[in-house]
Amino acid sequence: MQTLRAKDMPFYATSADFVYHALRHKIISKELKPGQRLPEVGLAEEMQLSRTPVREAIRRLANEGLVLLIPNSGARLASPTMEEMENAYEVREHLETLAVHKAASRITPLQLCRLEEAIQEEEKIFEERDTEAYLNINVTFHQIIAESSGNVVLKEYIDNILTRTNVYMVFYESFFNFDTNPSLEEHRQLHEALRLKDPDLAVALMRRHINLSMKSLDPHPRGKKQ
Repeated sequence: MQTLRAKDMPFYATSADFVYHALRHKIISKELKPGQRLPEVGLAEEMQLSRTPVREAIRRLANEGLVLLIPNSGARLASPTMEEMENAYEVREHLETLAVHKAASRITPLQLCRLEEAIQEEEKIFEERDTEAYLNINVTFHQIIAESSGNVVLKEYIDNILTRTNVYMVFYESFFNFDTNPSLEEHRQLHEALRLKDPDLAVALMRRHINLSMKSLDPHPRGKKQ
């Protein structure tokens, strides 16, 4: 496992920023596992920093749902149950099908263009096997659709649920264990349904897309104790 230390920090604005990105990279690259402890003292010594930036970075990761802060026990990576994931995806399905239904009649040419650009970027990122960039562009695609609904409150709820389900993808999705990206074709179909302004087709495609995303999660990845 690569050890990042303070000497690597000039690329970041603050030491807390450095720790945050270093830990997030380790989580996304699966060097750290669901439920694993994150000892402040040990991390501070490893990175040759004080505990303050480590504590700040861990809190930032906790705000994203990647880390749990447990009283009298410290911090550890989240370890969501199958029931929690199913509940979240059930909510996401309702929110995003509502958003895409509204977007079908309201989406602008500019927003359609942004969706197409996101798809092109997703294709490039998949070829490069860049997990963090892939997560970001996937969220961007769904955020554009939420924005296109014209409902600001709905978009806020979708932003929240995307953050939650992104955590599940980080821990339990095997992004690049296949030659082609099934999500890419699903996104293209959604883009086409919105271009045609077909709300029923868009809703059906979004529902299928989210269900397939849920089914792709493996709560017992190789190397994790049952």
